[in-house]
Amino acid sequence: MRFFLLRMIVLFLAILPLSSDAQKIKADKKLLAVADKYLTAAAAQYKILQQQLPADKFPKTYFPTTGKYEWSNSGWWCSGFYPGTLLYLYEATKDASLYQEALRILQLLEKEKNNTTTHDLGFMMFCSFGNANRLQPKTEYNEILLTSAKSLCTRFNPATGCIKSWDSKKGDFLVIIDNMMNLELLFWATLYSGDSSFYKIAVTHANTTLKNHFRSDNSSYHVLNYNSETGAVQQKRTAQGFADASAWARGQAWGLYGYTATYRETKDVQYLQQANAIAAFILNHPKLPSDKIPYWDFDATTIPNALRDASAAAIIASALLELKEYVNAKTAAQYVNAATVILKNLSTEKYRAAAGTNGGFILQHSVGHFPQQTEIDVPLTYADYYYVEALLRYKQLNRK
Repeated sequence: MRFFLLRMIVLFLAILPLSSDAQKIKADKKLLAVADKYLTAAAAQYKILQQQLPADKFPKTYFPTTGKYEWSNSGWWCSGFYPGTLLYLYEATKDASLYQEALRILQLLEKEKNNTTTHDLGFMMFCSFGNANRLQPKTEYNEILLTSAKSLCTRFNPATGCIKSWDSKKGDFLVIIDNMMNLELLFWATLYSGDSSFYKIAVTHANTTLKNHFRSDNSSYHVLNYNSETGAVQQKRTAQGFADASAWARGQAWGLYGYTATYRETKDVQYLQQANAIAAFILNHPKLPSDKIPYWDFDATTIPNALRDASAAAIIASALLELKEYVNAKTAAQYVNAATVILKNLSTEKYRAAAGTNGGFILQHSVGHFPQQTEIDVPLTYADYYYVEALLRYKQLNRK
């Protein structure tokens, strides 16, 4: 009980109103000096990837040992990251060819606005069309995003208070922590349409997840199975983590980012408290390496020989660079320092691919689905997306 009270005091202090000093936090000069260089190099990599990409496919991964690619169709949950990264790189470099490639691939992606078989429409459509609309607003983008939000809402079940993640047998209702990342699309739809039903679904899902997905140490389960009729929790387990009770690294990253974004859109302090609690779990974990690139699971038994997950690190860095906006100066400095360490290490030759290698992907050494032995120690599109996003956010530090 004493530990719990002390933890609550720490979390409360972390969210006291920002002092003027919090706005004066400066980026690391050395990293800031080379950020544009890294973004330019990333753009060159994606031009290589573009040249290899079949006209009707989306990048999925590349296997350095064999030199072979794996592509996907537009319905794969990662399909929005390639155009999203192109748009971020265009924003950074003003290279029009990147923008034109993004526009081309968006045409292939548009049909997924009607996809009601997936919970990942936020990843697929908001990371892509959302960024396109941010850079050059268009009525057609608004309508695509609104239709996507409506499609996502078809997976909401009032009995469970959640948006269904994976389809399964009758009576089961599976929800994964990753689903927090798709709520931004619904918040956007509320603002655009004025229809509060999108907002209500998003916060209901966030509240249910907050209630059921997290352990006492603020780590999260990967998968919860609800009874689709009563809403009762039937099972708490993993799919991509080491064990049901383990802390799968990317799952913790999704939770951190998701609750940070949910606080941004709602200003509900419970979401900020949860984001800070997840950040504390990650950054204070005794098994987080000094370079802050996490092992693929914090509880993997092969640590310190377990594989690292660059994708989890990139997501964490990007989330921390937003979360620092909502906390006091001391906590903000801690978050910026942690993000700096992550970005510096992701940008070394260990993780950032040398020019012309890695099939055109930017980062190396991510882990997709270890238990199924798929996408193991390979580049992944979402690792690239959040790395580029984090670099862009980092560049904004000295402009505040």
